[in-house]
Amino acid sequence: MRHRNKLNRLGRTSEHRKALMRNLAIALIEHKRIRTTLAKARSLRQFVEPLITKSKSDTTHNRRVVFSYLQNKEAIKELFGVVSEKVVDRPGGYVRIIRVGFRRGDGSEMAMIELVDFNEDYAAPKAGESTTESGRRRRTRRGKSGTGQTETVNAATSSEIENSARTATEDVVTEVESQVDTNVVPDVTKED
Repeated sequence: MRHRNKLNRLGRTSEHRKALMRNLAIALIEHKRIRTTLAKARSLRQFVEPLITKSKSDTTHNRRVVFSYLQNKEAIKELFGVVSEKVVDRPGGYVRIIRVGFRRGDGSEMAMIELVDFNEDYAAPKAGESTTESGRRRRTRRGKSGTGQTETVNAATSSEIENSARTATEDVVTEVESQVDTNVVPDVTKED
C-alpha cells in the first residue's frame, strides 16, 4: 500500500524518473499540449506547476532554480516569456488533464495535459461578448431560509408545453399523411 506516499515512482529509478519529468515538462512548455499516460500526466502536473509559479516573477534566482530542473535554455525563455505573461493573474491550476481513452497496444489509460490559458476553446469570454448561457430554461431554487416562498419559473407553464407538443405532433402527422398520399405505389401483382 502507498499510504502517505505522494510520489508515484512510475516503475523507474530516480534518475530515469527525473529525466522523464524533465523531458515531459520541456515538451509541455514548448508545445502547450501533449498526450501521455494518465499516471505520467498526474506526476507531470506536480512537477511543472511549481516551476510555472516561479516563472511569474522573472528574477535571476528564479531562472536559475527553474533551469536546474529543466536544463534547457529554450524552454526557460518560453516559460519566462510567453507562458508567464498568460498566467500572471492565475493563482494556481496552470495545467488541465483530460482523459482521452485507452491506448490500443497495452490498454493504458491515456490523457492529454495542456496549459490552461493556451486553449482558446475553454477560455473565458472576452469583454463585449455575451456571458449568457444557451437557450435552456431552468428553475431557481428556494432560498435556504425555508419561508415557503414560491419558486420562480423561467419556463412556460406545463399546459403551454403540452399544447405546443400536440400541435407539433399533429403537424408532423399531417405532413407524413400528405407524403404517403402523393407517393402511392401502384399495386403490381403477378399474373399467372
